Amino acid sequence: MAQAPARSEPVVRRWLVTGASRGIGHAIAALACERGDKVCLVGRSADIADVAQELGENAIGIAADVTRREDMVRLASDIGARWGGIDVLVNNAGLHRGGTIDRFSDEDWEATLATNLSGPMRMIRALVPLMPPGSAVVNVGAVVGFRGFPGDSCYGASKAGLHGLTQVLAAELARKQVRVNMVVPGFVMTEMTSTISERASKAIVNRIPLQRMGRPEEIADVCWWVAGSTYMTGSVVFTDGGLMCNL
Repeated sequence: MAQAPARSEPVVRRWLVTGASRGIGHAIAALACERGDKVCLVGRSADIADVAQELGENAIGIAADVTRREDMVRLASDIGARWGGIDVLVNNAGLHRGGTIDRFSDEDWEATLATNLSGPMRMIRALVPLMPPGSAVVNVGAVVGFRGFPGDSCYGASKAGLHGLTQVLAAELARKQVRVNMVVPGFVMTEMTSTISERASKAIVNRIPLQRMGRPEEIADVCWWVAGSTYMTGSVVFTDGGLMCNL
């Protein structure tokens, strides 16, 4: 019978957060730093190191594209050399391309899946060898991965696939005592949602029982809790103001 890891939650955890230059990813990284952990912020932006510097001495920034396998190999090598491993991996980087089935392009489809599904797979594959027993993977999903919204084939399919990957890897990596869970934000105030029209935003908020959008910091709180929940794996935690129960 497997035993719980003796140090399932180190005093200072080492985090790696993708899509960390802004929005939910940045809020997660900021919270981890605030609570005394070490964090590697990953983003495509060349100024990610400057973004990390603003969070203090516990943060570092590494520019990398989750769609590029060579970037993941380089990232894993760099983190291994700097820290010797990581304790929490948050797959947050995301791309949204909308359009009905007759309007989105093949490139839209491929780019969205490359970022939202293949990216987390490559990241996990590259970093699991650096994750000791008791480590955690937190995948950031989306409500549209569980409920259909017209015009969201690309995004919905990618996030539904990420849910499936979460389930499989929770079972597969349990033998290494690495936990894999998914946090599903609802309608959150980020750069991605800022492009939605006022009319569409109001329509969505009207369906949310709490009658408001969420804040990135509220999602970060849940990701922190999930990462530290030592007997949770394969779980999906909706953080959506009740949206899922009202669809």
